[in-house]
Amino acid sequence: MHISILGIDIGKNSCSVVGVDDRGAVVVRRTMRRQTLIEFVEKLPTCVIAMEACCGAHHLGRLFTARGHEIRLMSPEYVRPYVKAQKNDDRDAEGIAEAASRPTMRFVELKSQEQLDIQTLHRVRSRLVAERTSLINQLRAVLLERGVIFAVGRVKFESALDGLLAEADEILSPRIRSLVIELRDEWRMLDKKIEALNAEFVALARQNSAMRRLTSIPGIGVLNATARVAAIGDAASFKHARDLGAWLGLVPRQFTTGGKARLLGITKRGNTYLRTLLVHGARAAMHTLSQSATPIGQWLQTMLSRGVQRNVVIVALANKLARIAWAVLRKGQPYERTYGVAAI
Repeated sequence: MHISILGIDIGKNSCSVVGVDDRGAVVVRRTMRRQTLIEFVEKLPTCVIAMEACCGAHHLGRLFTARGHEIRLMSPEYVRPYVKAQKNDDRDAEGIAEAASRPTMRFVELKSQEQLDIQTLHRVRSRLVAERTSLINQLRAVLLERGVIFAVGRVKFESALDGLLAEADEILSPRIRSLVIELRDEWRMLDKKIEALNAEFVALARQNSAMRRLTSIPGIGVLNATARVAAIGDAASFKHARDLGAWLGLVPRQFTTGGKARLLGITKRGNTYLRTLLVHGARAAMHTLSQSATPIGQWLQTMLSRGVQRNVVIVALANKLARIAWAVLRKGQPYERTYGVAAI
């Protein structure tokens, strides 16, 4: 029995395994628990191990790489077309093995433990920010029911709410007043946790040379830099700068048929969190860059003078910043404002 490619469909407790030989014929089809899988792979001769890039895949990938195996991780959406007939775990593992054998398949780079740690910190911060937003909206609704309206904006609402609670009034009943105070304390606790994570990201960016280079790019701050390095490392998995923009979903969707090209809105594929950070960064840097005499400033002024809608310009700038980030990571040099737009 010779296994050329071992396809693994990862489960929380059990995993389905399908091994194929050089001709693509199935020679192994088994279901085993995670620890049994690790022991099984340790005894195998060196081969290609294919998995979907899902939770736990990077951990297993590092274990199997240490045993000399070649790891190929793929996006689940690229594996789906290779699943035949009815969908089950065995069919998924077989489809994974077949997809990994395709020469045109796109693979996901194996992440290090440090990258996964930073990515986890970002996900926890994102959850805390969402909880804070939900709590603020609930506070606004509770007070609106009592006829109390506040200005738009978290900072303005925070100041006005503290002023309301500091005064003795008859707008709120004693029970609702105590409830609002409890919610305000919870809000402060969330602020402290978010600020602690922000400080940790700042420390990480100071220690990492790649992150420091990324923060030299206008519109890319500490959050953007740390999240980008955690997701793509040194960007070696992207052959061209435009590939990174496409992976982030910042390029137009194509609907071309009969030789007639039709471009729609952006694809919004890939990492939603990274794309959101990049678009917000572009929005924040838009005014300053458009007023500068740099090549990017002239490029933005040209689009704005043509009457291009502002949000379209912001997304185009986000795509440009993603390309610049790729160049900075690949060349190992900080951003220079004198670079020409066409040369990036």
